[in-house]
Amino acid sequence: MPRLLAIDYGSKRTGLAVTDPLQIIATALETVRTHLLLDYLKKYVEREAVEAIVIGMPRRLDSSDTHNTQAVRTFIKKLESTFPDIPVYPHDERFTSSIALQAMITGGSKKSERREKGNLDKVSAVVILQSFMESQRLNPMR
Repeated sequence: MPRLLAIDYGSKRTGLAVTDPLQIIATALETVRTHLLLDYLKKYVEREAVEAIVIGMPRRLDSSDTHNTQAVRTFIKKLESTFPDIPVYPHDERFTSSIALQAMITGGSKKSERREKGNLDKVSAVVILQSFMESQRLNPMR
């Protein structure tokens, strides 16, 4: 079974997470410099079967756009044209950074590990992917 891949898109760095082949567990994959992201994803998709891409959609509490929402929409269009056979699902990413930070603290991460922004980006991608998988159990995408 192909994997699901999640993206926590940022202007400088982007966190990535993937499921195992059975789509049971979400795991942090990598943090990639955003300007290198598309090339990284092309290479990854050549090596691994990907069923769908889930990308965190930034929203404010009142559901309005953030400063990064348009950049994510633009990147979604690039994903759809680069990978026309792989569906792209935007997924609400409100609170993912705070949930990811709390998960790192609970998991025993050292303060120095939590300060490294790339680690938080990867864990945020895991949170996005887990949230998406939970929502799919209630409303399957298939």
